[in-house]
Amino acid sequence: MNKIVFLDKDGTLVEDVPYNTDPSRIKLCPGVPEALRLLQQQEYKLIVASNQSGVARGLFMEEALLRVKQTLDRLLRKHGVHLDGFYYCPHHVNGTVSRYAMKCTCRKPMPGMLIHGAVKHGADLAASWMIGDILNDVEAGNRAGCRTILINNGNETEWDYRSAKRIPTFIANDMLEAARLISTSIMPGYTQTTSAGEQVGT
Repeated sequence: MNKIVFLDKDGTLVEDVPYNTDPSRIKLCPGVPEALRLLQQQEYKLIVASNQSGVARGLFMEEALLRVKQTLDRLLRKHGVHLDGFYYCPHHVNGTVSRYAMKCTCRKPMPGMLIHGAVKHGADLAASWMIGDILNDVEAGNRAGCRTILINNGNETEWDYRSAKRIPTFIANDMLEAARLISTSIMPGYTQTTSAGEQVGT
């Protein structure tokens, strides 16, 4: 079976600009190209899993996310990296656009996007990872059955460990460190060696 590294987008792959869909403001975070090349060399499929409640809040149309995907593809292609999937959740229970204003199973910390990606790509979730910059990303990965890495870049401010599902396998300072942790992990039955830690749509 295949193995996947699921990647949060804002604050993990690209600089965190809230509700941004302007291609000119999409910038890769430091170390991202090198990290993703390393993961590709390890034969991981790379899939974005991103909450995009700006759709439900009426801040931009769902179609705007196609431009985001195309921009991200272009930026990564310059570095010899390709994405195998780009999934997003447009919903929010407090949204103002009625068709998106709902409680769903795809918005992280729920695992819907990850489960969908694993089924579509024939992947073993136990052999896969979720990388993100907040504990909702970690919880989504743990709920799906992945191992998880939190990028400790200051975007997680609450540190709410209300359940064991919010505890990451590793904590890393940036994407390159996260990729190195994955590449040196033993699987299955790995030993933790450090405490540091497709189409658009769902």
